[in-house]
Amino acid sequence: MTAAAHPVVSPVTTGERPGVRLARSRRNAELSLLVLAMVLVAAYGAIVEANLLDTVTRDFWMPAAALGLVFLGMHLVIRWLAPFADPALLPAVALLNGIGVGFLRRLDLGKAAPADRETLAIFAGTGGRQLAWTLAAVILAAGLLVLMRDHRAVSRYAYTLGLAGIVLVMIPAVLPGRFSEINGAKLWIRVGGFSIQPGEFAKLALLVFFAYYLVRKREVLSLASRRILGIDFPRGRDLGPVVGVWLISLLVLVFEKDLGTSLLYFGMFVVTLYIATERVSWLLIGLVLFFGGAYLAYVLGGTVGGPFANFYVRAEIWLDPFAEPYDRGYQLVQGLLGLGSGGLFGSGPGAGEPLEIPEVQNDFIFAGIGEEIGLFGLTALLVVYLLIVERGLRAGLAVRDSFGKLVAGGLAFTLGLQVFVIVGGISKLIPLTGQTTPFLSAGGSSLMANWLLIAVLLRISDAARRPVPQGGGPAGRPGGGPPEQLHGAPTEVIRP
Repeated sequence: MTAAAHPVVSPVTTGERPGVRLARSRRNAELSLLVLAMVLVAAYGAIVEANLLDTVTRDFWMPAAALGLVFLGMHLVIRWLAPFADPALLPAVALLNGIGVGFLRRLDLGKAAPADRETLAIFAGTGGRQLAWTLAAVILAAGLLVLMRDHRAVSRYAYTLGLAGIVLVMIPAVLPGRFSEINGAKLWIRVGGFSIQPGEFAKLALLVFFAYYLVRKREVLSLASRRILGIDFPRGRDLGPVVGVWLISLLVLVFEKDLGTSLLYFGMFVVTLYIATERVSWLLIGLVLFFGGAYLAYVLGGTVGGPFANFYVRAEIWLDPFAEPYDRGYQLVQGLLGLGSGGLFGSGPGAGEPLEIPEVQNDFIFAGIGEEIGLFGLTALLVVYLLIVERGLRAGLAVRDSFGKLVAGGLAFTLGLQVFVIVGGISKLIPLTGQTTPFLSAGGSSLMANWLLIAVLLRISDAARRPVPQGGGPAGRPGGGPPEQLHGAPTEVIRP
């Protein structure tokens, strides 16, 4: 089914809500938004050069043009394979990815000698590598759309993906520190000059398993044993899965020395459980378990030490980073000073001093950008993230099978939680984490994993928005048949 084959669908409902009509596939709107995003990226690059070089070179548009060609290719793949996918997802992600590449190139220009800045190649330095990683990530996302024509087919491999996710999470924890530790967090696999963060891919595999498991166990987990203060709490025997994931998240916190990753995995499971059962009690139980475990790890770190010591140190830095502003608290202090000096409007792209912040290209990229675009600019970036999360949740609400609802809702929430974790860390809301800012931070692992996440959301939103012809086509298939029953037998999600 192509956009041209179905330009108008008047008497057919979309599946989002009864009576809502879909006029067209909206691919032209996606293309227009994509062009606008690349114009903004090119303008950002021009302002950076104007501030750093006191001139705008004739090649300022080349990084944006290279990115535009990559994203245009992805647009064509979507037009061919997912013509009814949400038109706002690709342009929003492209804008974030483009700003990330532009800022990393700005860092490269800042590091280069003044005489060499005008001749710095677009594929040089960290910005050039990020441009290459973007090409690889988009190709990977397009490949996933080619292979996964129906999101429900993934449920066949749920247990395999669950096992793979656990293995990917645990590998950095068991490796010696010289192969896995960076800035105190054991989240990496490093061999020679190559490094990969397996946890970024683990979250996708684990979420598929969570969704499959919760669809099959939803009826049992929805049962209530008693009602307290108007909230129905589950039976004690049903707490096993939550306690199990909680213990795994604590192991991640202790042995991988990272609060953000631990919170990400546990929060992803608890919210997916809430979506499946609609029981607020699961959220309350999850919050009590996580914060209770984190506080216990902090207390043990201050008394026993050992594997809990790293978390204790991070918590102490969070509580008072200015106690040792030139030692342990230096990175957080510099990040806070950068955000503070940016004010409402920032110093302007290319006019700040982001290189004063350690690891500004990774963990603290949001602080470095914030110094130059100010509070208003950061708010705009957060709104773009919020748009992606909202569109993912909308796809989950509209899709006609329970498995797709849990996967889309879980992925959208996971992306939002990751942004909260990293922004909360650099703004001193929560302790610092080793998480990267999606689509902005340098690194191939995060970029590829998050583009795969977007590919899954595109596939699910295509199934949700695709018109269902009245009478004809197998039930539940994209493009044909009546919607699947959402509250029927859980095996409905296993038919590919």
